[in-house]
Amino acid sequence: MTAFISPLPDLMWEPIVRAGLVEDFGTGGDATSQAIARPGQRLRAVFRARHEGVVAGMSAVRLAFTLLDPAVSFAMLKGDGCRIAPRDILAEVEGSAETILGGERTALNLLSHLSGIATATRQVVDAVQGTKARICCTRKTLPGLRAVQKYAVKAGGGSNHRYRLDDAILIKDNHIALCGGVAAALEGARNRAGHLMAVALEVDTLDQLETALSVGGADVYLLDNMSPDTLRQAVQLVDGRAVTEASGGITPETAPVIAATGVDVLSLGWLTHSVRALDIGLDIDL
Repeated sequence: MTAFISPLPDLMWEPIVRAGLVEDFGTGGDATSQAIARPGQRLRAVFRARHEGVVAGMSAVRLAFTLLDPAVSFAMLKGDGCRIAPRDILAEVEGSAETILGGERTALNLLSHLSGIATATRQVVDAVQGTKARICCTRKTLPGLRAVQKYAVKAGGGSNHRYRLDDAILIKDNHIALCGGVAAALEGARNRAGHLMAVALEVDTLDQLETALSVGGADVYLLDNMSPDTLRQAVQLVDGRAVTEASGGITPETAPVIAATGVDVLSLGWLTHSVRALDIGLDIDL
């Protein structure tokens, strides 16, 4: 199945791709290609999957070449959200040898990383199929890449947490310690929040959750590092009055058991901060 994914505009991709190219080219350009390629030499190459997975980042691939030379021909054969198998061709590119070899690493770095995120997300999404739980990323993203990393999560069938600190109020353990308790934190949040601003509260114990429920005010309860049995009790306590979200050390192996407790959301920080890149190569088609 291909995930439905609304593409990000080039406006979002271009600064990231341009920064990658500038970092790679330096002031002298691609010394190797300049030394080896014949003047005006052209070539055709294909992006080919080495392993199965899910694609994300094809716009970055296109821009890695067209920013260097608008005359480059680029044909996308597999779009973001598509499942791929080993040897599948994802895209074809044709143009000057210096352009294609010069943009290769920037294109592959972004494509492999983002496809790795999409692939890992899809693996967890598939693992909880049959439950109501959604798989969600967090703000644990690499600086400058948040928008595209979260986009890759969506390409894998997942959902996004808040993008920025101003998206929603999220009360965590340090905020609770700062103001002296759950009740005081919720009161401060509700006094500050507008009618469209969601308030989420992270709790570590059922006692904290019961206190929060007694005073009210949270739209989402983040149930942090709780066992499946404790999560099940927490879901019963909330009883549909708010969204319940499980977090902390969730893996593809543990996700089905956690999802079966009845929580609404499973949030996984590792989807963006430490995921393994998907192996994709650029092969010259001679």
